[in-house]
Amino acid sequence: MFRDFVSRRAEAKAEASRHEPVSGALRVVPDKAAVATQHRLNAVDATLRARLDLKSRLHEVLLGRLNLSVLDRVERSELKAEIGALVQDFLATENRPMRAEDAEKLTDELLDEVMGLGPLEPLLADPSVADVLVNSYRNVYVERDGLLERVPVQFRDERHLLRIIDKIVSRVGRRVDESQPWVDARLEDGSRVNAIIRPCAIDGPTLSIRKFSRDPLTLDRLVERGALSEQAVRVLMALVESRLNILISGGTGSGKTTMLNALSSFIDPRQRIVTIEDAAELQLRQEHVVRLETRPANLEGAAAVTQRDLVRNALRMRPDRIIVGEVRGTEAFDMLQAMNTGHDGSMTTIHANTARDALSRLEQMVAMMGADMPLSVVRQQVASGINVVLQLARLPDGSRRVISVSEITGMEGDVISMQDIYRFRQTGRASDGTILGGFAATGIRPKFAERLEASGFSLAAEIFAEGV
Repeated sequence: MFRDFVSRRAEAKAEASRHEPVSGALRVVPDKAAVATQHRLNAVDATLRARLDLKSRLHEVLLGRLNLSVLDRVERSELKAEIGALVQDFLATENRPMRAEDAEKLTDELLDEVMGLGPLEPLLADPSVADVLVNSYRNVYVERDGLLERVPVQFRDERHLLRIIDKIVSRVGRRVDESQPWVDARLEDGSRVNAIIRPCAIDGPTLSIRKFSRDPLTLDRLVERGALSEQAVRVLMALVESRLNILISGGTGSGKTTMLNALSSFIDPRQRIVTIEDAAELQLRQEHVVRLETRPANLEGAAAVTQRDLVRNALRMRPDRIIVGEVRGTEAFDMLQAMNTGHDGSMTTIHANTARDALSRLEQMVAMMGADMPLSVVRQQVASGINVVLQLARLPDGSRRVISVSEITGMEGDVISMQDIYRFRQTGRASDGTILGGFAATGIRPKFAERLEASGFSLAAEIFAEGV
């Protein structure tokens, strides 16, 4: 106790030494490095605000001179030349000299405001950026290599950010306002967009963009990155071509849609594929593809088209395969019915942390229907409808990996039985934080091996040997 008392007195004296008495009060002696850093931040912020104000004034002048109705018919190079001339005239009138490279950058930013998404355009064009996260008009973050970082990008104010959000959602026939303060949408390239505004977003409008890769990720590239083994890829290819039903499970940002796109490349191009999504983002390379997308309710709260509506309609469209972008609700029941009634080779994704959790979530979604259906019957539908579960995860180092490939073998009493065919085993972490480990077979020969062989795939026994 005495040592604790002495320690507290020493800490109090050290704290008191940082203060000086001035006119009977205490003045905190500021840390010089912290003050210098704050001054630099204030200077950068002031410069940025001045640039945003200048761009805002130029934008208003530009809108007053442009014929917006013909913008879509004007070449970008021609419009850039006109905006560049306007910028030079404005700067000369304001007696505000500017370096040529700064003036050209300002011209590009104005061009993005008129024809694109303003401050977001450079981030969307950057191939190293996977996600763009706007937390109010002042704070913008991006994800690179699985890690988040803040970028020096700002919107002028909330109205500016709201205008960009409205431009995005209106292009796909959706809306966001106080009566419907959140919305799922997509960009023209298929990038997924979510926006939420006041009153639900307390600190102002928030925008999240999951960029769509211009270079589709293939299973071969997943092997190069260590997310899969060559043997597992051969098995997955055989699973798709042999028309087994596959459920892809994982958390947010784990790469479920990427994996679904990669697996779909093995579907026979002669087959008719129907895709169902909340916001269309799948990029199938086959020609015979029918893409369906949900529709939100109108202003009167009616005329909504749900995923369940689309799944039930898809059954009447003579599909060879049905692909549901992500199963979220009562459409799970109709999807399982399709898988159990001749639509083999169907695939979907689901949010879950483990393969077992994925099956539990499917059960819960079917229960959401409100039908008085025994749990044993639901589990029987799941066990007979789903053949394989792929579990994905985004690891702490930002890498995305396949954690397991699990086979559903049937029912044992009232429990769905599963067995892991391949599994990722973590062995440690490198000094730079990289996760160490390997993806290999568990040594169990799956029951679906006979079905693969019947479909013409001759898989050596060694492909399932432990450690391979």
